[in-house]
Amino acid sequence: MLGSLPRYLLITLFCVGCLACQEPPTPGPNYDGEVRVGLLHSRSGTMAISEHTVAEAELLAVAEINAAGGLWVDGKRLRVVPVEEDGESDWPTFARKAAKLIDVSRVAVIFGGWTSSSRKAMLPIVESRRHLLFYPLQYEGEECSKFVFYAGAAPNQQAGPAVDWLLQNKGDQFFLIGSDYVYPRTVNTIIRRQLSRANAALVGERYVALGEQVLGAVVAAIKSAMPKGGIVINTINGDSNVAFFSEAAAQGLTAANGYTIMSFSVSEEEVNAIGVEYLEGSYAAWNFFQAVDTPASKKFTESFKNFYGVHRVTADPAEAAYSMVHLWALAAQKAGSTSPDAVRQALPGTEFDAPQGRVAVNANHHLKKHVYIGEVKADGQFQIVNDAGVVEPRVWSQWLPQNEGYLCDWSQDRPDAGRFHVNTLGSSL
Repeated sequence: MLGSLPRYLLITLFCVGCLACQEPPTPGPNYDGEVRVGLLHSRSGTMAISEHTVAEAELLAVAEINAAGGLWVDGKRLRVVPVEEDGESDWPTFARKAAKLIDVSRVAVIFGGWTSSSRKAMLPIVESRRHLLFYPLQYEGEECSKFVFYAGAAPNQQAGPAVDWLLQNKGDQFFLIGSDYVYPRTVNTIIRRQLSRANAALVGERYVALGEQVLGAVVAAIKSAMPKGGIVINTINGDSNVAFFSEAAAQGLTAANGYTIMSFSVSEEEVNAIGVEYLEGSYAAWNFFQAVDTPASKKFTESFKNFYGVHRVTADPAEAAYSMVHLWALAAQKAGSTSPDAVRQALPGTEFDAPQGRVAVNANHHLKKHVYIGEVKADGQFQIVNDAGVVEPRVWSQWLPQNEGYLCDWSQDRPDAGRFHVNTLGSSL
């Protein structure tokens, strides 16, 4: 019976099965206490195809911290205990479960979300309680909360360099396709400005509902707008990518026919789930690929495979999720406390030798990150075709006129530290 299931469902079932084997151990005599941390991702619904892996990476990081003796905080050794909740690919559920983790489970931090809609649902919960949320995904920027640490890329650390590379190497005819929610619409607003400045042609823009599985008409619209080929920027999220890439292959929207598909939410995990036969020759922009050749990258991938199975792959969202748990632990030890307020104050300047390379938390609660562009090869891995180096995060996109000159810097003693103009830098309002 299992053999008749789609590949992405088989992987989903395997992931859930693995988690049952990863229950935290009974407290041992070497621990003086414990600290609870919340994991809030979609374990069911349309986003589960992607979010399983970030939760698994967070559990791996927790296991590593405990294996190394736990957290040494204020003279005590603490075991880190993960408390999981399922966001169910539903944004009100994310809000409700975030409140439960803080108010009932009494976690010290929440690691959670994938879509910007899930993050924005959790945001008022976290802010009203002056708590702490780590968010692992690339996102649209245009937000800088005192109570959130953004471990994924800002637009200038993914979308911007990707569009620059496409203009230089692939052409000037673009079609934008994305899921209908905050991130795709906002990042595409930024991309439109970037294309306009480059005198490139935007020939179409379409959005589909999260979870949509009938995409024949959308792919046909792309072909109609660019009959001789062109560039498709794909910001579809979740299992709708299965339908998009299978339909693209069926209708000849392929590299062989002159089409370049650049994705911002398709990683090794999605390639593995969808099928490399549908994605070979397409591109993605990320801050980490499994192919990154560093000792930390190899160790991360080896540990992940040892934990979850030799057939598994690592990817950017998993790397960011893994790294942010370690950054939290390092900041807690630096602060000598696991309280959200103490850790929040200790995080800026905290560094970690992440699989992508050394990362550091900036005063704007984002990370300096490496930017890579990769091409899907026949083995399901990405070949890195461009390395843009380390890029500083810019929260307020300078492609948007209303943001020109605006910064976020939580080290500033000012009420508008989340968004203020560079001309007032250093002033206290």
